This record gives sequence, structure tokens and C-alpha cells, in this order.
Amino acid sequence: MDDKTDDPIMISALEHWSYCPRQCALIHVEQTFDENLYTLRGQAVHKRVDEPESEIVDGVRVERAVPLWSKQLGLIGRADVVEFHGEVPYPVEYKHGPRREQEHDELQLCAQAICLEEMTGKPVPRGAIYHHSSRRRREVIFTAELRDQVAEVVTQVRAMLVAKILPPPVNDARCRHCSLIEACMPSVIGEQQRAAAVVRTLFVVTEPS
Repeated sequence: MDDKTDDPIMISALEHWSYCPRQCALIHVEQTFDENLYTLRGQAVHKRVDEPESEIVDGVRVERAVPLWSKQLGLIGRADVVEFHGEVPYPVEYKHGPRREQEHDELQLCAQAICLEEMTGKPVPRGAIYHHSSRRRREVIFTAELRDQVAEVVTQVRAMLVAKILPPPVNDARCRHCSLIEACMPSVIGEQQRAAAVVRTLFVVTEPS
């Protein structure tokens, strides 16, 4: 990495970017953060895993609130839980909602695995997302495609942080659950963009056939 892009990126930024690039920029460029029901639920779920702790459960060493880093990708962050099955790390990320497949959750977990591989020198082929509402785990396999996607998103986030550009709002179903909806104003800005696009088309001159 060159001198302009050597600042480490928070692993959480990858999840934010995958969910919504504008949300990522508001949090990591504008330093904007608001609470809503979903963030409060998330904090409650993470309360137990926010304090460093080590224990043995059914013969498996369980570490909580584990600091993570990767010099190769320039990432820093923290894993909610890392289980050690023998010497093999197995990251577990806690989410407050029901069991569901979410690409941004898988990116975050895979980034944690890449950090653990670099830190421990051990392969980390899989991990799990624990969905608190359903009390169920969903195992994630860290495929080559998912790892490549992590590297690609790191590049995109780094470019956004360097440029300090706020992407346009998505203005779709994701916005209803976003704690930054008031700061983002997706419907207002989205309507302005659509209106501007309509105005531009009114003044397009076409050549007669």
C-alpha cells in the first residue's frame, strides 16, 4: 500500500459498504452515527461478547472480543467469538435478527477469517453467524470467490475513504431499517436526482430522420 492509503480499514466498514455504500461513507467518512431499535438490539446482543473472556466449553477453547488485524489487506477490527477446534480458529459473529442469508454478514465474517489466518498461521476454512432471535447458527464456508470479494470490497472502501466522496442514496427497502435515514435523507435526495434526470431529458435534441 502507498503512503496515501496505508491507514487500516475497520472490518465493519466492509459490512457497511456491502449493505449500502452511502451508509459506509456516512459512518466512516462523515463520522455519523444514530441509534434506532435495530442498533439498540444489536448492542444488547453483543453485550456479552464485548468484554474479553476465555473459557473452555465442551473441550473447545472460546475467546471473546478478540482483536484482529491483517497487514496484507490493511484491516483491523474485533471478532465477537473465536472458537479453537484443536488449533484451528473458528470465528463466530453475533447478529440480533433471525436466521437469514446476508451477503454483507458473510463478507465481514470472511474478513475476520483472513485476519485470523495471517495472525495464527493456521487455515480458517469456515466460521458461523449466530442469529440471536432464532438462537441458530448458520455456517459459512470461506470460498475462493468470497475471499476475492473481500479483497475487492477492501479496494472499493479504501478508494472511497481516500476520495472522501459521499455516494448517492439507494432509496429502497434497505433504508427503512437504517439508523442513518434522517442524516441520509434518501427519499428527498432521490426525488431531486430523479427530477433532475427528467429535466435533462426534456432538453435532448434529436436529429430528424
